[in-house]
Amino acid sequence: MRVSVSWLRECVDLPTDLPAEDLEQALVDLGIEVESIVDLRATVSGALVVGEVLEIEELTGFKKPIRFCRVDVGAANGTGEPQEIVCGARNFAPGDRVVVILPGGVLPGGFAIGARKTYGRNSHGMICSAKELGLGDDHSGIIVLPEDVKALPGDDARPVVGLDDVVVEVEITPDRGYALSVRGIARELAHALGVPFRDPGLAPAPAGTVEPAYPVEVRDTVGCDRFTARMVRGIDPTASTPGWMQQRLTVAGVRSISLPVDVTNYVMLELGQPMHAFDADRISGPLVVRRAGAGEKLTTLDGVARILTAEDMVICDDSGPISLAAVMGGETSEVLASTTDVLFEAAHWDPVMVGRTARRHKLFSEAAKRWERGVDPALALVAVERAVRLLTEHAGGTPGAEILDLDHVRPRTPVTLPADLPSRRVGVAYSPERVVSLLEQVGCRVTRGVDRLGEDPGAAGVPATGGADVLTVVPPTWRPDLTDPADLVEEVVRLDGYDRVPSVLPTAPPGRGLTWQQRRRRAVARSLAERGYVEVLAHPFVAGELADLLGLPADDPRRPAVRVANPLSEEEPLLRTMLLGPLLGILKRNLGRGHRDVAVYEIGTVFHPRAGVGAPPAMGVDRRPTAAEFAAADAVVPDQPRHVAVALAGDIEPAGWWGAGRPAGWADAVEAARAVLAAADIPADRVEVRAAEHAPWHPGRCAELLVDGTVVGHAGELHPAVVAALELPRRTSAMELDLDALPPAPVAPAPTISGFPPALIDVALVVDERVPAAEVQRALVEGAGDLLEGVRLFDVYASEQLGAGRRSLAYKLTFRAPDRTLTVEEAVAARDAAVARAAERFGATLRGA
Repeated sequence: MRVSVSWLRECVDLPTDLPAEDLEQALVDLGIEVESIVDLRATVSGALVVGEVLEIEELTGFKKPIRFCRVDVGAANGTGEPQEIVCGARNFAPGDRVVVILPGGVLPGGFAIGARKTYGRNSHGMICSAKELGLGDDHSGIIVLPEDVKALPGDDARPVVGLDDVVVEVEITPDRGYALSVRGIARELAHALGVPFRDPGLAPAPAGTVEPAYPVEVRDTVGCDRFTARMVRGIDPTASTPGWMQQRLTVAGVRSISLPVDVTNYVMLELGQPMHAFDADRISGPLVVRRAGAGEKLTTLDGVARILTAEDMVICDDSGPISLAAVMGGETSEVLASTTDVLFEAAHWDPVMVGRTARRHKLFSEAAKRWERGVDPALALVAVERAVRLLTEHAGGTPGAEILDLDHVRPRTPVTLPADLPSRRVGVAYSPERVVSLLEQVGCRVTRGVDRLGEDPGAAGVPATGGADVLTVVPPTWRPDLTDPADLVEEVVRLDGYDRVPSVLPTAPPGRGLTWQQRRRRAVARSLAERGYVEVLAHPFVAGELADLLGLPADDPRRPAVRVANPLSEEEPLLRTMLLGPLLGILKRNLGRGHRDVAVYEIGTVFHPRAGVGAPPAMGVDRRPTAAEFAAADAVVPDQPRHVAVALAGDIEPAGWWGAGRPAGWADAVEAARAVLAAADIPADRVEVRAAEHAPWHPGRCAELLVDGTVVGHAGELHPAVVAALELPRRTSAMELDLDALPPAPVAPAPTISGFPPALIDVALVVDERVPAAEVQRALVEGAGDLLEGVRLFDVYASEQLGAGRRSLAYKLTFRAPDRTLTVEEAVAARDAAVARAAERFGATLRGA
């Protein structure tokens, strides 16, 4: 919000010599973010004067309308002769007074003005718009001074347009909607600087009358708990907005439209109460405030036809909805240039309803911004009275004696606060008197009592001593954010000064290093990165149809998913049950951006719902949850095991002058799984890899990985249907393992290193093609005995000579003794024992034997 200091001074007695730095610090100390403080006098240098347009010549032959103007600038140009200026704006006429900057001046942003030839004419200066002067965002036309402005040609234009003021721009947090007004910011400055504050919200206003200003029925008193209205008849439709009001609206970034509309915007900025002005002659029948019917339509003031939902609130007449309540009015009842009878409306709307309506329709009006943050329900009659006075003062007319006030506002609920709670929470000694004084500063009504039972309902489970002071606090109507003891504690600290809170770092407990799970995750990540995989972090949210795209069976335990109550996107409302879905999306995105060879991995949690656990218990913030509440909440939280997954497409080994490359395949995904298990310190003899069928992998190119007989993951080539559905390249491969399912790494014994030479023997065994190579290798290890140091599969061969359904597995066996050089006989005997065990278990025969 932007506001001028001169406007703030009407409500708070700011020191006349208050530096801008002190003003900024005062607001920052109270937790209000200051975007900027600008002294407007320094933004424009040179001669900025009032000019009167004498003549206008329309220039033709150009792409846009151009006007050649002769402007009287008095003696400001040193000659007294009219100034010749070329201008493209069309919202002024001869006789209008405008703002002119003469050659040699500099506008905001360092834009220097000079005399130059343009469009075939000499232009000496510029006629300025509000945007060019840095007063607002309106660039649709130049500034035309109202008739009530007392300024002659050649006079300094700075005080006329408000460039002799200081403008403060602040960013208001969602919990402090009251600060979106001059009233709210002035109150904050009064607290910070200790100066008197005059509350415009306490101005006298007549109460509602028996006869309403206009017949109105409120059918939903939850969505609208107060509705006030008053009529003004017979105004002058040609009356213009006074210059001082236009100036303040411009500084605030609000475009001047017409006097009745400008009055409602001015009152909104001054008090924080959004209002609406209806043309009473364009309303047919009584007004009804209700929820919209699903599918009802309304064309709002921005010209957009909107389809309403049952949660939207509308104001209707006999023709249907005429206003999207609290957000924007409708075209059918807007104030026109011919309006003579105006009905002012000021109501109080449900913040939740307004926030949802504004987001649903993507219509973030200034009114909606205030309503969703909370508006003072006591302001309605004051705002109506202020608007009526402003309108009749500048446009004449007769205010109606009837005043409508439908009031269903509930009184504020008192909050019980132990007087010593702020001290115990913050570590600063606040006396009970100081706490009471600070809360009363913001308008709270505070009653002191004694807790006879020694109970402390606001201390988060920490009992107080018997007889402690207890404060009963009724927050003011303009502070809807003060609802529990924690809010009041924050308010005490804020007003007393955040700088008084000591900055004390807690003593760090003695470190024990990383846990074995943390070390394992780091080792796995390092291992995959060293193999060329790039780590990515995917959003854990997925679409409901992802399970179908991945081809998961109907009874697959990965199908049930947790739905997020308030998802970032309705297209992805579920939490992932496997890493591969989002990971394959990242793979596809990178391929679509021109990367041909991609290998990515992620380590993250997946979410598996617990069946039949029900809803979590409701827990407030006024106290620490009990152990039973914690346990009940934990029982609802889904299981969240940590997985690791990789996805790869393209070439795993690039081609070049050194030779042909090699495309990535299912074997690389399996090797990545083996690398993960090795990095997790799982001994190779406890790992088993065997063929499997598991979605979303290809049934003939899928391997499942087991540790100690338990399946911990799968790897291989993705199913062709999945590849087609996700629009991925052929032969795309992937792997996913459950890291939490891996047992802790055993204590690794120190290796025995022999200084004697090894004996290397190759064996090629012919077995049934369905026998896993890992099972044959395990049989060789068992049969060879202690002399076997290592075994490695180096060749797989199949041919007609071997027979149908048969294949040859060639292994390299390394034998070594720790205390001697093996003889040929010893090595051969160990080899024969290994082959015999494979023959016994799988019917293996030596190839060529």
